[in-house]
Amino acid sequence: MKLRTYLLLSNLAGISVLLLCLFVSYSKMLLTIEQLYWLSGVTATVGLLSFILQHLLTRPLEQAMARITQQTVRIAEGDFDTEVPFVGPQEFKLLARQFNAMSGKLKESFDNLHHSESARRELIANVSHDLRTPLASIQSFVEALEDDVIKDEATFQRYLNTIRLETKRLSGLIQDLFELSSLEAKGEVFEPQPSHADELLISTLESFSFHLAEKKLHVEIDLPDRLPAAVMMPTQIKRVLSNLLQNAIQHSPMEGKIVLSAAEQGRYLLFSVTDEGEGIEAAEASRIFERFYRIDKARSKNNGGAGLGLAIAQSIVQLHGGEIGVHSAKGAGSCFWFTLPIYDSR
Repeated sequence: MKLRTYLLLSNLAGISVLLLCLFVSYSKMLLTIEQLYWLSGVTATVGLLSFILQHLLTRPLEQAMARITQQTVRIAEGDFDTEVPFVGPQEFKLLARQFNAMSGKLKESFDNLHHSESARRELIANVSHDLRTPLASIQSFVEALEDDVIKDEATFQRYLNTIRLETKRLSGLIQDLFELSSLEAKGEVFEPQPSHADELLISTLESFSFHLAEKKLHVEIDLPDRLPAAVMMPTQIKRVLSNLLQNAIQHSPMEGKIVLSAAEQGRYLLFSVTDEGEGIEAAEASRIFERFYRIDKARSKNNGGAGLGLAIAQSIVQLHGGEIGVHSAKGAGSCFWFTLPIYDSR
């Protein structure tokens, strides 16, 4: 039953009860016949006017309810870009506001779901590609060796070396996937402790001495005289520094310069790795920390890893309660930075 019909029937029931009371009063000789006629006439007239007024007054309510119903049907069909209009009495406006809030939350949930599904498909495609490439190389070289078509010792050793490198690359990819999954699932016990960043920077730099010498890169370390300890897990933060330094070395030109710095910034330590590479466009910089995202669309194995290093670095920094980002412009180099909370001894 429609609301308007319900209200009209309620009005009719009230008038009927009133007329029934008049007839009962007459039957009990509480009213004369003239009084009964007058009161019945007045009651009928008032009832007719009431019907007319109620018809006019309930029409806007009916229209408001129809508009709300129309919009809620669209929301139920999955069209979350619509809003229920604020029309009618205060109760209807409150109902519309609640529906709009519900629609906004549903739209956000569905957008997140679609994004997650898209990210899942992209992740599977990227993992498949990055696993398939080294496996295909290993398979082709192994088949060549099995067929005994390689008679030259130098070529034989080169094939074996390629197999070893591809196997190492495959192992590194699997390890990165495991580490990223463990970080996101918080599978490793997080037990940070006060550690000094200068020692960590020096030890990380020493592990890349061969790669730096190979490209004849000049390294500058910018540290203050006194640097407070930061709350960290040194092994994980060394992984972050290693990933950033590896990227800097990879994208730096021959005989270029890399600057490693650490400074106190409020309640945090700010670390940065700056290179003189080709730089990153703004559109690329906004996605650089996504899993498997690489600026090199060709995915050449000579131009980087699987695209997990920065994603792992971001997960580690966020686990420590810090932030990570990049300042870069095309043709002007890049500065990757991250922060860690300073140890408070109080």
